[in-house]
Amino acid sequence: MPQGRPATVPDDGLTTRQRRNRPLLIVHTGPGKGKSTAAFGLATRGWSQGWDIGVFQFVKSAKWRIGEERALRVLGESGEGGRVTWHKMGEGWSWIQRPGTERDHAADAAEGWARIKRDLAAQAYRLYVLDEFTYPMKWGWVDVDDVVATLRDRPGAQHVVVTGRDADPRLLEAADLVTEMTKVKHPMDAGQKGQRGIEW
Repeated sequence: MPQGRPATVPDDGLTTRQRRNRPLLIVHTGPGKGKSTAAFGLATRGWSQGWDIGVFQFVKSAKWRIGEERALRVLGESGEGGRVTWHKMGEGWSWIQRPGTERDHAADAAEGWARIKRDLAAQAYRLYVLDEFTYPMKWGWVDVDDVVATLRDRPGAQHVVVTGRDADPRLLEAADLVTEMTKVKHPMDAGQKGQRGIEW
């Protein structure tokens, strides 16, 4: 077990154990590949600790079967770790604007956020993966101030990881851990489309 030492110890009245076990708000953002992949890696770690995991996907199609979904569903049903529940909010690929669909996507996003708020209040999961949730905030489909206040004030020991590009500065300010994925090089730069086993 790594024995990392923090650079500073805050005068917050908490014991080392209390501070260590404080629930985290985590954001994976930036233009590089790997934001969702890293979040699903956290989910497998949490599952192995016996945590119940709630995955909420906001812009991937309900018809699109990604490898992480299949793997986490199998793990959740194995009875060896925590349970895994997977929610797909809307039809997906919301950045492809089709005539007459924006209102439907906005309503789906709002409904998905309402579901998350209920689950947070009920402390339904130990880890929430809000995949590509930065986009509904960016597009004004959910209220950023409401999101930040709800995540900041969530009860219990619930960890939350939010993924997606262009994370709102208010979300970044509220987060405990922010990782920005930066692209150095990508096969798409050379005309290669996404491939099975790498992108899904």
